Amino acid sequence: MAEGTTHSERQSSPHIRFREADALDRFHEGDPGIRFHKSHGLDPNRASTKVHNSAHIGTHTSGVVWTTERAYEHGFMDHPEEWGNLGQGAPEVEDIPGTFHRPQTIDVSINSREYGPTGGIKSLREAVAHLYNTEHREGWDSKYTWENVCIVPGGRSGLIRIAAVIGNIFLAYFVPDYTAYNEMLGIFKNFVAVPVPLEEKNHYWIVPDLVRKEVQRGVSAILTSNPRNPTGTVVKDEELKEIQDICRGKATLVMDEFYSGYYYGSNCDGTTISAAVNVRDVNSDDVLILDGLTKRFRLPGWRIAWILGPKAFITALSSCGSYLDGGANVPFQEEAVKLLKPELVRREMSVLQRHFKDKRDYVLQRLEDMGFELTYIPDSTFYLWLDLSPLPPKIHHGLGFFQECLKEKVLVVPGIFFDINPSRRRELFDSPCHHFVRLSYGPRMDLLEKGLDAMERVLRKYVTFD
Repeated sequence: MAEGTTHSERQSSPHIRFREADALDRFHEGDPGIRFHKSHGLDPNRASTKVHNSAHIGTHTSGVVWTTERAYEHGFMDHPEEWGNLGQGAPEVEDIPGTFHRPQTIDVSINSREYGPTGGIKSLREAVAHLYNTEHREGWDSKYTWENVCIVPGGRSGLIRIAAVIGNIFLAYFVPDYTAYNEMLGIFKNFVAVPVPLEEKNHYWIVPDLVRKEVQRGVSAILTSNPRNPTGTVVKDEELKEIQDICRGKATLVMDEFYSGYYYGSNCDGTTISAAVNVRDVNSDDVLILDGLTKRFRLPGWRIAWILGPKAFITALSSCGSYLDGGANVPFQEEAVKLLKPELVRREMSVLQRHFKDKRDYVLQRLEDMGFELTYIPDSTFYLWLDLSPLPPKIHHGLGFFQECLKEKVLVVPGIFFDINPSRRRELFDSPCHHFVRLSYGPRMDLLEKGLDAMERVLRKYVTFD
C-alpha cells in the first residue's frame, strides 16, 4: 500500500472505479500481467480517448471526461441546469458587459472553401505577430513577422506538433500542471519526459534555481504553463527573465500561455503575461509560445490557436500539420483577424480581468467562510488549488471529496489528474496532488453560487462549523 494512503481510501468507491479503469487500460496497452477477454477487430473502449486511463490519469480527456461520466451516473446529463460545475476548464462564453461583440454569424468567403495552408492564413499570422510586437516587443529591434507564427486547430494540436519536431532529448515538465501534457508526452517516443515536482512552500512557482538545476543535468527542453493551471500562479518580471536567460542557448523553452490574459496583479489594466517580452532575437531564442482564442477570448469552440517562435521552428511546425491535423478552420481564421487589433484586445483584457477577479474574490471569501485556509492568493487563471488534507478522512483526498460532491450535484476535479505521469513511473497514490482538488471559477456567477452552496452541504455532513 502506498505510503499516506489508508485502507479506507483504497476501499472507497471512487478509488475502486479508478483502479478498475487502470486495469482495463493497461490490458489494452499490452500489459502481460492483466488478463481480460478482448474481441478481434474494433476496440470500442478506444472510442473515448483515454477515458479509461487512470494510472497516468492526466490527460484533459481522461480527467474532465472521467469526472463528467461519473456525474452522468448521478443525473448530470438529464438536468445539467441543477448542477454547479466547478470542474470546467473553460471560461463562461456568455456576453460580459463591456467586452467586444462575439459574432453569431460568419461570412464564408470563396477562398475559405479551399484547403487552407497548414501553417495558417497569412493575414491571421500577421495579426498575431502585430499583437505581440505591440504588447510585448516595444524597444526591441527584433520583431515577430508572419513567418514566426503558426496557426493550429487548438492548444492540443499545437502541443502535438511541437512534440513531433522535438529531437532525441530530455524534456522537463513540472508537477502539477495542465492535464493534456500527458498526451503530448506519452504519444511520442523521440524524447524522454522528466517530471520536476514543485513545492507548496514556494506556492508552486517555477523558481529560477529549479530551472538552472534541470539545465545543468542535461535537459534540452522545458515545457510549462504560465500562468499556471491548476494552481493559479504566474512567473513574471525578473524571475521570468532570469529563467529565459538560463535557458538561452541551452534549452528550448515551451511556454503555454493560454491564461495570459487572466492576470490580476496589475490593477486589472489589461496587462497580459508573455515570455515574448524577454526574447532578444525572435529567430535565435529557442522560445515557443502557445496561446489562442480559447481562454482569454472565450471562444473555445472556434479551435483557433497559435504558436510563436523562430522561423526554423515555425516552418517545421507548419509542415508537420499536413499529416497530424490538416490545419485550422479557414472561415474562423478569417474572422479571428478582426478580433486581434491591439487596442481592442487591451480593452477586452481589462474588462475580463475585473470580471474574473470579482469572481475569484467571491470564491475565496466563500471558502474562507467554510473554514478553508489558503496558503496563497492565486493571481492568475480562473482556478484554485484547494488543499483537503485538514478535512475528515472520508473527504480529505481528491477522489473521496469528488465522490461526495457528486451526491450534492457539484463537480470538482481531483488533484491527481494533474500529476502528469506519461510513462507510469510513479504510483499516483503517493502523489503530492492526491489531497487536492482544482476548483474553477470559469462558470457564470450564478453557477458558482450553486456549486459553492453544494460544497458547503458536503462539508456540513462531516465538519462542524463555528
